[in-house]
Amino acid sequence: MLQSIAYEEFERARERMVERQLRARGIRDERVLGAMRRVPRHEFVSPEYWQQAYEDHPLPIRCQQTISQPYIVAIMLEHLRISPSDTVLEIGTGSGYQAALLGELAGRVYTIERHAALANAAADVLQRLGYANVTVLAQDGTDGLPEHAPFEGIIVSAAAPGIPPALFTQLREGGRMVIPVGSEYVQDLQLIGKQNGQQLITTLEGCRFVPLVPGTPMTEEENLA
Repeated sequence: MLQSIAYEEFERARERMVERQLRARGIRDERVLGAMRRVPRHEFVSPEYWQQAYEDHPLPIRCQQTISQPYIVAIMLEHLRISPSDTVLEIGTGSGYQAALLGELAGRVYTIERHAALANAAADVLQRLGYANVTVLAQDGTDGLPEHAPFEGIIVSAAAPGIPPALFTQLREGGRMVIPVGSEYVQDLQLIGKQNGQQLITTLEGCRFVPLVPGTPMTEEENLA
């Protein structure tokens, strides 16, 4: 009975999130809104943050990382314009919440996380929730995933000083990439289209993400050190 009540409370909280935080602020893609109505964001944070899970702000997760606010996630997903048959690459799995949303929208999702502890935890939650079309990889995301390219969409959840050439190369002609670009303190969320092999750049809005860090992935032992 208590589990049923909690489920209904979270369901109502998701509905409020969609209507008051997303639709009211201009998100119009019904597939994105529907996905955010279905995916249980509280499952991707520790129980101590469950009561805040559907509020419009970031929440802390392991490895000194955060789960992004719902509104910024919705903006990124809306501008990707994902189709059900698309193959999408995500750089920065984090908690796995955005990967679950991608799993609702795309046919196939590959998501890369450099912190092994985060990658393993996200994979466990995604498997438990039934997202069989999402593959989580613990490795350096700056090189992308050339063995599965090209991708119709690429979404990057960490800020780069510029558009990573490897990721743009792996974007299919006509595809779209959403990425925060800038320094640690000043960033713009950018939409990158690919037309005739060239970059078409649209600045969406200011944002603040952790930096995109190249190099050797962090192991479970290093994460816990």
